[in-house]
Amino acid sequence: MPSRQGKRRLVATVSIAVLLAAGAASAQGRQLGDWPTWQADKSGSRFNAAEHVINPRTAGNLKLKWAFAFPKTGFPLKSQPAVADGDIFFGGPDGKFYAADAKTGATKWTFDLGSVDPGRGPGVVTDGPAVARGKVFFGDMRGYLYAVEQRTGKLVWAKNTEPHRAGMHTSSPIFHDGRIYLGASSGEMLSTDRKYPCCTFRGHVDSIDAETGELVWRYFTVPEPQANGTWPSGATKYEPSGAGVWSSPVIDERTGTLYIGTGQNYSGSAGDFDSLLALDTRTGAVRWKQQVTKSDTWRVLCGFPDAEGYCPGLKDGHALDYDIGATPTIFRAGGRTLVGVGQKSGVYHVFDARTGEVAWRRQLSEPMPGGGLSGIQWGSSFDGERLYVATYFAKPGTVFALDPATGDIRWQTPNPADGCQWGGAAAHPEICVLAHTPAVTTSPGLLYEGSNDGKMRIYSSRTGEVLWQFDTVRDFPGVNGLTGHGSSISGNGGAVVAHGMLYVQAGYWPTYPSEHGNVLLAFGM
Repeated sequence: MPSRQGKRRLVATVSIAVLLAAGAASAQGRQLGDWPTWQADKSGSRFNAAEHVINPRTAGNLKLKWAFAFPKTGFPLKSQPAVADGDIFFGGPDGKFYAADAKTGATKWTFDLGSVDPGRGPGVVTDGPAVARGKVFFGDMRGYLYAVEQRTGKLVWAKNTEPHRAGMHTSSPIFHDGRIYLGASSGEMLSTDRKYPCCTFRGHVDSIDAETGELVWRYFTVPEPQANGTWPSGATKYEPSGAGVWSSPVIDERTGTLYIGTGQNYSGSAGDFDSLLALDTRTGAVRWKQQVTKSDTWRVLCGFPDAEGYCPGLKDGHALDYDIGATPTIFRAGGRTLVGVGQKSGVYHVFDARTGEVAWRRQLSEPMPGGGLSGIQWGSSFDGERLYVATYFAKPGTVFALDPATGDIRWQTPNPADGCQWGGAAAHPEICVLAHTPAVTTSPGLLYEGSNDGKMRIYSSRTGEVLWQFDTVRDFPGVNGLTGHGSSISGNGGAVVAHGMLYVQAGYWPTYPSEHGNVLLAFGM
């Protein structure tokens, strides 16, 4: 139990956080307690300071209130919802974007992405939306960015932001000072065709006018790829390439600095791969950058043991896939502003937000041979007192509470050992893994994290004790007339907590078999 002095500090911290959240909400013209962006706020805290209905005393009483079921398409659920002004906004794997009543799940409107450039292929939302200034902004797997009216779903503008046909958005947009900021990643790394002339995609970060959709500035993470010999198949080799931006940006409003992480090279070795970038929000100029891996050239073909000629370093263990897919978190500790970010190598890095100087690093999981699945995937959370981070395929994945000033571990809770032994996962031991894909979410006294065992869990943020868990690997009747089936708790985001409700997307890899599509689940008291 915390001491009386510790309790006073916690109350003071939460009170200050609530006041700051109130000011931020007022500045954005939204309700206190909303969750309008992937990051929850511009600093990337993933902390809802205003949530008081769900608390350590009541969390165990959460019940399923409604489910929204998606048709079965073969695409995983990747769109973390946004909650604003009484509504919830989310994309589905069916090429649709939805607005629903946040309390009941009743559909308000639906936008069909296929109505924009249908010849370019299916538009599936692969990021979380941002709600600002009466509009909802989101991207898709084709590289389109959309703005629709918040109340009606009417299209305001849609822009193809991708010079490369394989470009897409897993990075979720953030609104700041009249602009939208987001990164671009690519499906080019997924190709296993040895005759493919790999690779020509260049990761980039964009600043876009929120009213018109016009590009203000673009920062490329690698130079223009050039032809440089051939692959063993005879296909032309282009390099350097890649350094896709999978993660979402955060912004320090006081300094006008945007922070965002980058991925690995697909070919060659150059540019800002595996880096944390600090960019001027007005111009895109680099304020500083920190590269956290010396060499990392990887694509899916590197998973094949006979692909050495296509993946330099495969035999000696240098085909790593140690990119930064996680979103940074800006926080105050030790009298200065810091920015932290997790890496797929299992390291959590923290830098001085002004200079880029290393403050501390903490290895939270041991790397897996030939890939970064053991590490930190999507994002951390900061509640004003501690940092919270979860690891993925780390045998088992573990949730950590860290001292923000030093990185010292305050507590750690492994994925419960019986996670694959009960609920729907118990019937599929060949699929079930004790691993945490999602980003961490917090509210006062609580931490929310889902698992590949299909369980959504709430932990005490003070002790790491599991206070509540719910098995999603089952059928759910949807309020929209379809039947859905839960699965691994979805990555590309995490739990959303707003106004006494908990929202969870269930439907990610590894997928538990079902004749039905996956589900968005909503819990309340």
